Amino acid sequence: MTDLVRIERSGPNDAVARVTLARPDVHNAFNAALIGDLRQAFAALAREGPMELRAVVLAGDGLSFCAGADIDWMRAAMQLDVEANEQDAMAMADMLETLDTCPVPVIARVHGPALGGGAGLCAVADVVIAEAGAKFGFTETRLGILPAVISPFVIARIGETHARALFPGGRRFDAVRAQRIGLVHEVVEGIEALDAAVDQAVADVLASGPTAVRAAKAIVREVRGLGHGAAKWHTARVIARQRVTEEAQEGFRSFVERRRPAWAPDDG
Repeated sequence: MTDLVRIERSGPNDAVARVTLARPDVHNAFNAALIGDLRQAFAALAREGPMELRAVVLAGDGLSFCAGADIDWMRAAMQLDVEANEQDAMAMADMLETLDTCPVPVIARVHGPALGGGAGLCAVADVVIAEAGAKFGFTETRLGILPAVISPFVIARIGETHARALFPGGRRFDAVRAQRIGLVHEVVEGIEALDAAVDQAVADVLASGPTAVRAAKAIVREVRGLGHGAAKWHTARVIARQRVTEEAQEGFRSFVERRRPAWAPDDG
């Protein structure tokens, strides 16, 4: 926990981490310190085992999820040379990659603006739930720059056609369009409904086998770019290894015996 990133634990064995951007006075905009703290927070969480960490909720304090880059940070960047700017940008890229490769599902709770790098955070989250009033946009070109560092993650999420439509003009768009292009998975009305939907997404993860959840997330990355033959053999090996685990055996036994598996929390 830092002044800029707050981490709270809940759920069975405190296995659910809530990571909150804590710069509400500037709408949780990025500066170098926030980027570094967020990367370090997720790097530390990634070292936890399957029973220690099962899900992460990513949220923002105050009225916004994340409004992009902090004005003072951008002003300082204008004074840097090309090499220093590259290092600055690489820090952002490393942070996004750390979130993208988090071993457990990352559930983004989005309200208010999610602009520029804030939209990039949505692209590296596994489940994005947005309040209906949330606003999105790849707004960098309105400042004479471009959404470069976030682009690999965003294009993987929304596809080239939507990136080509949205990147150059920098227009803001609503949660309905964000859902239509695949940046958002669920849109709800009001903060109470937003919290309920996030809680349900967490409950879905907790109802599933801890190592199976991690393997299911990992396989999406692992089969990316593999040819048919390589993907066939890789997926066969993955499921074979999982089937012989105690977790899989417990899952099958609990299904046959019509009871809750050992890893699932008691609804009561």
